Amino acid sequence: MAAEIGPGEFFPVIGVGPHDQPWPDDDRFDPELLENGDRRNVLDHYRYWKVEAIVADLDTKRHPLQIAIENWQHDLNIGSVVRTANAFNVSYVHIVGKRDWNRRGAMVTDKYLHVVHHPTVADFANWCRENQTPIIGIDNLPVSVQLENYPLPAKCVLFFGQEGAGMSDEAVEICEVVLAIQQYGSTRSMNASAAGAIAMYAWAMQHLNPLLLQ
Repeated sequence: MAAEIGPGEFFPVIGVGPHDQPWPDDDRFDPELLENGDRRNVLDHYRYWKVEAIVADLDTKRHPLQIAIENWQHDLNIGSVVRTANAFNVSYVHIVGKRDWNRRGAMVTDKYLHVVHHPTVADFANWCRENQTPIIGIDNLPVSVQLENYPLPAKCVLFFGQEGAGMSDEAVEICEVVLAIQQYGSTRSMNASAAGAIAMYAWAMQHLNPLLLQ
């Protein structure tokens, strides 16, 4: 569907308009969305659903993968990593450092995730220890092992540092291993949000790929 913005000019309209009567008799549906339309960036399956209903349904099929991001400098990339975490339906997103983080890139997808705040790296490490969750760092460091050849645990948390600065020394110390993404050009590192997407996809290829699971 598209809307005209000028003579011969159109832009795509996201979502759907008001629902035809009679409305579905189901508590999962939001009366306001049924009446006015649903323009959110959600799967068609979730059109007109209340946010809490979507979260409840996602909770029945969360993956054991978790994501953690250091937040010391209000990095713009945090939101993009969170949005990708939503796409992979991770069980938790951990924000380590400042409680307030840059949500712009998340495009409100954090509403559908379980976000946990840890004021310090030590607090985060204790949480992971108590919940028996190995910490896997993602950074291009001298101690790093190549991601492409590493068998990732099904249950683990992928830990990302700040754009530019990368992981803090304290964060590296608590990791079971730090993995680097192979690069073939001249740059030393890649965008943090791009690295997050690649790392999550690498985990999915090992644990969710139906061709490899046969």
